[in-house]
Amino acid sequence: MSATNTPRRVMLLTGASRGIGHATVKRFSAAGWRVITASRHAFPENCPWEMGPEDHLQVDLSDPADTMRAVGETKQRLEVEGGMLHALVNNAGISPKGEGGSRLNVLETPFDTWRHVFQVNFFATVLLAEGLREELRRAHGSIVNVTSIAGSRVHPFAGAAYSTSKAALASLTREMAADFGPLGVRVNAISPGEIDTAILSPGTDKIVEQVPMRRLGTPDEVAKAIYFLCTDASSYVNGAELHINGGQHV
Repeated sequence: MSATNTPRRVMLLTGASRGIGHATVKRFSAAGWRVITASRHAFPENCPWEMGPEDHLQVDLSDPADTMRAVGETKQRLEVEGGMLHALVNNAGISPKGEGGSRLNVLETPFDTWRHVFQVNFFATVLLAEGLREELRRAHGSIVNVTSIAGSRVHPFAGAAYSTSKAALASLTREMAADFGPLGVRVNAISPGEIDTAILSPGTDKIVEQVPMRRLGTPDEVAKAIYFLCTDASSYVNGAELHINGGQHV
């Protein structure tokens, strides 16, 4: 089949408004993918990528009803693509802080904060993946969940709710890999370490001193790993969590 007759590949990306999300949009767009972005913000007038508002979903992932509305809207937008979704990247995540940007530990985190964090970082992933499973099945697609190095150890800046939600997401990735695999859909995770984005806290430079590579990672380095997991280059990779942290966990 010629390149002109090859169906366009489509990705849905949550948390597209900054950092890793921006870099991922650029990476996939450069490869010819249609990228449908989703975030709680409206489509920005000074958007750094070429797609217009028709490829952006404004959705509040902390609201299950609004998340399911976005699922329905995504299905409609995919009709012109034969109802196929080649990749779902669950990148959205929130990490609340205390006064002055302090870390919220177990004893200081209000229950409402726990519930809010888990809805965005964990349950929204379940709703999106289950809601779009037929579109993913048709495309033999790939799901990538973005976890965190904070999910496997107590982090000096990431709070307890954020860290445990990411640990849960890593476990969910394994469960999803087992359940979606028979549908022809692969499910993997990437676990970024200290990446140079706006979410970094003051004092991160001290952590970098403990990283064997002695530097922060870049959003583009994470985006390239996501791209790998969404393409045929990783066609037999399923249920894996790829650590992108310069060796920080060793």
